[in-house]
Amino acid sequence: MKENKKVILITGASSGIGYDAAQALARQRHRVYAAARRIELMEPLRADGIVTMKMDVTDSQSMSKGVQKVLEAEGRIDVLVNNAGYGYFGAIENVTMEEARRQVEVNVFGLAELTQLVLPVMRKQGSGRIVNISSIAGRMVLPFGGWYHVSKFSVEALSDALRMEVRPFGIDVVMIEPGGIKTDWGIIAAKHLRESSQGTAYENNALREAALLDKAYRGNYLSSPAVVTRAICRAVGSRRPRTRYRVGLGSRSMIIFHSLLPARCWDSLMRRFVRIKA
Repeated sequence: MKENKKVILITGASSGIGYDAAQALARQRHRVYAAARRIELMEPLRADGIVTMKMDVTDSQSMSKGVQKVLEAEGRIDVLVNNAGYGYFGAIENVTMEEARRQVEVNVFGLAELTQLVLPVMRKQGSGRIVNISSIAGRMVLPFGGWYHVSKFSVEALSDALRMEVRPFGIDVVMIEPGGIKTDWGIIAAKHLRESSQGTAYENNALREAALLDKAYRGNYLSSPAVVTRAICRAVGSRRPRTRYRVGLGSRSMIIFHSLLPARCWDSLMRRFVRIKA
């Protein structure tokens, strides 16, 4: 393959950012393998020459088969885009340990295990790139988002450690840190928040935050998913990529405020923002 045309595996490609990024990368003439649990939703991607495959990032066998399929067809994997993930919102007291573990299993351990599967290939090649879709949620915290923030803080730490470990082998590790992006993510998170808080001591405040999430993600306040797609394309195509790409509404300002404000000031600001009342 030509030096600038890469074999790319991207997860969570059945909708939203993953779907858009797969299309954009294919149109740049890369060889794209799009993976997700709901393979039927990726059928239109085939028109762009994208190879689609069923993959569940909580299933080791599923991930191993997917990587092997790419290697059998291409003999290499140049880029892994770890995009699969979701947000489960609810008070720490209310979210079941089963759901909390699933949140971390999908957003962290799935990402880590798939990365482990491709690293030997990239190390043998002497080159490769891991692009992890993180979030500003890995740098600051909202109430009722505790377990989601745990998962994204973990992605940040894992990526930073990995970047230092694999650089001697010619492998880059890049994080994309979106802010407020207009996708179904917030609508789904609001639904989970209502469900997990129903009939509990947190219900009234949780319903106010859920309403705010719904309004934001159904309105026109947030940034287009295209800004994340462009960042992914830059991370893939750049000869010397940044370690982090912060894009979308609030991606810079929220992190700056969080780093500068005392913890109690931040807490007070966030409680007012999501309308938590005593």
